Amino acid sequence: MGVVETTKMRARRSKEPVELPLGQILSGDCVEAMRSLPDASVDVVFADPPYNLQLGGDLNRPDGSQVDAVTDDWDKFDSFAAYDRFTREWLSEARRVLKRDGSIWVIGSYHNIFRVGAAMQDMGFWILNDVVWRKANPMPNFRGTRFTNAHETLIWASMGEKAKYTFNYRAMKTLNDELQMRSDWVLPICGGQERLRKDGAKVHPTQKPEALLYRIMLATTKKGDVVLDPFFGTGTTGAVAKRLGREWIGCEREDIYRDAAMERIELALPLDESALATMQSPRSAPKVAFGTLVESGWIAPGATVTDKKRKFSALIRADGSLVSGSDVGSIHKLGAILQDAPSCNGWTFWHIEKDGALKPIDTIRQSYLLATEP
Repeated sequence: MGVVETTKMRARRSKEPVELPLGQILSGDCVEAMRSLPDASVDVVFADPPYNLQLGGDLNRPDGSQVDAVTDDWDKFDSFAAYDRFTREWLSEARRVLKRDGSIWVIGSYHNIFRVGAAMQDMGFWILNDVVWRKANPMPNFRGTRFTNAHETLIWASMGEKAKYTFNYRAMKTLNDELQMRSDWVLPICGGQERLRKDGAKVHPTQKPEALLYRIMLATTKKGDVVLDPFFGTGTTGAVAKRLGREWIGCEREDIYRDAAMERIELALPLDESALATMQSPRSAPKVAFGTLVESGWIAPGATVTDKKRKFSALIRADGSLVSGSDVGSIHKLGAILQDAPSCNGWTFWHIEKDGALKPIDTIRQSYLLATEP
C-alpha cells in the first residue's frame, strides 16, 4: 500500500486494461485522481465531501475556550455556484467509475446535503434512502440561538431507477436484534482512542466514527467488493474495509491526512474468515442492539460467548449473529435453539470473558449506554 503521485495520474485512460490501485491513496485533487480509474470499476462510493460551512468568526464555549471547527481551505468556496460546479465534477467521475449495479453514499449537513442531493438526481442517480445519523453525544449549541444540531444526513443511491444494487437486508436485521433496520441511526461521534490526535490536537476536524462505515459496508457491499472514497481524510473507510475483507481506494490531497491514514490502516486487523460470514436470509432491544456493540468495537467479531455454566458456546460474527456448529442466529434465537426453548433473553444468557471474569453481555451493553448517553 502507498501513495500514488499526481504526476503518474495525468495520463488519461487508454484502451489498455488499467490495474486498479487497490489499497492505495491517490494524491492530489479528487476529480483528477478519479480520472485515472477505469469506467465501471468500483462497487460502492462513500463520499464525505466538504460541507461548505460558510462559518463567520470563531465559535467559543461558555468558558471562553474555542471550539474546533472546520476552517481549512478545503472547505472554502467563493459562492454556492462554485460549490455546485465542484459537486457536479466529482459526482460525474464517481458515476463513471461505478459499476452499473453499484451504489453511492454521500454524507453531509444542512449546509450542503440538499444541493448535493439535487445534483445527484439531475445526473440520474436514484435515491434509495436518506439516512439520518443521529449523534448520541452531539456538541451543544453554545450560543443558544438554534436547536442543537444533533444529526447529519446520508444519501444512499443506485445508478438508476431500475438498477440493481447490493443490500444485505438479513444482515441488517440481525445487526438490529431481528428488528428491521430503520433509516435513523443512533451512533456516537468519533472520540476516545478512535479519534486521531497529533500534539494534543485533532488530526482531522470531521473524522467519522468507524461504526458508521461498518454499518454502511456491512449493508451494501460483499466480501471483496471495491469501495472508493474520494475524500479519504484520515482513512476511516480504508480501516473498516480492511477489517471487513473489502478492497479500498482513497483520494486525498492533504499530506498530513494521507500520512495519518496509512499509519492507521497499517494497524487495522482484518477479521477472521469465520467472523466475516453474515446472515444471508431466515426481540428485544430496549435501548441498544447487540449489533451496535459489535460495530462500535465494544464486543469484537470473532470472540466467543458461552452460557454461565459453559455448557454452550458460540462465535460472534461481523453482523452480530452467533454461530454454534451448524446453528446460526441472533443472541436470542441461538440461545433458544441450543436450549430447545421457545425463547431466550440473550443479554443475560450469553457471557463473555472480560477483565479476567465471565460476565453477561448485558454488562457491556450497560457500559456502552453510560459511555454514550447525551
